[in-house]
Amino acid sequence: MSAASPGTEPAATSEPRKRVLLAKPRGYCAGVDRAVVAVEKALELYGPPVYVRKEIVHNRHVVDTLRERGVIFVDETSEVPEGALVVFSAHGVSPAVHAEAAERNLRTIDATCPLVTKVHKEVNRFAKDDYDILLIGHEGHEEVEGTAGEAPEHVQLVDTAADVDKATVRDPSKVIWLSQTTLSVDETMERVDQLRERFPDLADPPSDDICYATSNRQVAVKAMAPECDLVLVVGSKNSSNSKRLVEVALQAGARDSHLIDFAREVDETWLDGVTTVGVTSGASVPDVLVMELIDWLAERGYGDVDEVTTANEKIAFALPRELRTKSS
Repeated sequence: MSAASPGTEPAATSEPRKRVLLAKPRGYCAGVDRAVVAVEKALELYGPPVYVRKEIVHNRHVVDTLRERGVIFVDETSEVPEGALVVFSAHGVSPAVHAEAAERNLRTIDATCPLVTKVHKEVNRFAKDDYDILLIGHEGHEEVEGTAGEAPEHVQLVDTAADVDKATVRDPSKVIWLSQTTLSVDETMERVDQLRERFPDLADPPSDDICYATSNRQVAVKAMAPECDLVLVVGSKNSSNSKRLVEVALQAGARDSHLIDFAREVDETWLDGVTTVGVTSGASVPDVLVMELIDWLAERGYGDVDEVTTANEKIAFALPRELRTKSS
């Protein structure tokens, strides 16, 4: 190779710029923020122990932090000592759980997300009008159990395509679909289309059941995924909306995508040949975990961070009534 001529610069070997695309919105939604603050406020007002039925939100870091502060998480209301204080999680509970709490003389704080409560009210409304309700959601998820429990004799769960085939209705002109709030928008509409093939008169919910935060986070991921070699989603494995973000990233064109709770869980081999890393987080994830991942990536050469903004969220929910009364 000949030397460069006088007065000219040697040709630089241009390596692709390593960068991070950071999705916005990401992380905490208004319902999660309200639920976590409700538990913190209960600790402040009443002192530990504060019992919480199930995980207050589906995030390991949040649950572990609250446990260290004196929160006791239980699977069933029957595990709470009679007369004690129990908080119901953001995912909601059925009337049977409320009744059991009353029987055990428990003091309750209901931290159910208002958007989940909206779906509960829809179930009651359509059950009262004697509709068959096809609830699109994931079997075993706490939100689905609470929603179906509002009118179990009217609700059938539709999780898979096979469930579509098994669905039965008494009157094809009186059937409606509702959904879990944290699903993939695209996957839900695919199920709706399948149901409508079987039941052409299938009615739509009076308003969108999938929560604004779930939709917004999926839109942000779709916007950045085509440019990403790898998308890292911060979130826990039992978080429905976090798992959906991984699926959405892959469907929208990301070469690879993984769900992690903490930066330390990233396998460095995932970065082989990767120029652009997309980063987002589920609706129950505090942003400190995302910033730890950003720092971890910067240490490995991904120091340039560009935020991809598709929406600005300004929604906030008031604390549960029980806490507003106590603190007023």
